[in-house]
Amino acid sequence: MSHDRPAVLFVCSKNGGKSQMAAGLMRREAGDAVDVSSAGTAPGSAINGLSAEVLLDLGVDIRAETPRQLTEEAMRAAGLVVILGTEAQVDPVDGVVIERWETDEPSLRGIGGRERMELVRDDIHARVQNLKERLLG
Repeated sequence: MSHDRPAVLFVCSKNGGKSQMAAGLMRREAGDAVDVSSAGTAPGSAINGLSAEVLLDLGVDIRAETPRQLTEEAMRAAGLVVILGTEAQVDPVDGVVIERWETDEPSLRGIGGRERMELVRDDIHARVQNLKERLLG
């Protein structure tokens, strides 16, 4: 990772949905201006199919991504860690800024399936756009 540009590491528990969505959306929004990575505290084995499907609607393809284990090294390399949702717990690391996005959870309102994932995507997308502005001005 290059330290002449901002970097962000998106984290969720399985690294198959929300954190991968955020990473894909940041790559789309910021291009090469921001170093982007993602990881999970308990990574699953694959990308969530519905997450990938609703991102494809925006021209973002995460189908080839692979869930990765969160490491302290990755956190230090990024310097900024964004935790998506409330499930993942991340221990603080000296010199690393950690923020948590308590993302929309439509299932709590009885919304499921593709509609739920589109709402999650749109919430994450708005937050990513805000973060891009904060990082790049």
